[in-house]
Amino acid sequence: MKRTDYLSWDEYFMGIAILSAMRSKDPSTQVGACIVDRENKILSVGYNGMPHCCSDDEYPWGRDEGLSSKYLYVCHAELNAILNCHNGSVKDAICYTTLFPCNECAKAIIQSGISEVVYYSDKYCDTDSTRASKRMFDSAGVKYREYKITQKQAVIDF
Repeated sequence: MKRTDYLSWDEYFMGIAILSAMRSKDPSTQVGACIVDRENKILSVGYNGMPHCCSDDEYPWGRDEGLSSKYLYVCHAELNAILNCHNGSVKDAICYTTLFPCNECAKAIIQSGISEVVYYSDKYCDTDSTRASKRMFDSAGVKYREYKITQKQAVIDF
């Protein structure tokens, strides 16, 4: 008999997004994303961090104002995953992300042709950025749904 306690596709891909978030050096918010095609093949992963060639030791990680704010520099997980795709296309793909996409990432998701977003947390649901994201997704026909937590646990010893 085969095992019955294996991970579902949603659990597997969200797990990869969560693991990817652990690569982020952001002290307050770690976000990960995993993009998969309709055949359940991973196309790309990403996490929030500084752009290539911009040292994460030389740029700010604080939430301050102006040029000392991380928000002017950090590349979000969803955008990184789109840009990291080696085959060049994420059309009709599904993006698993640990945090509902901001309005800037929503634009990139729509423009790249991703057709569905599965998110773990929507903790900024009351912000204009998230409201704008949902409005654009609705207009563009991008489906979005909350990941259903199953209470399964995976322990990884590194």
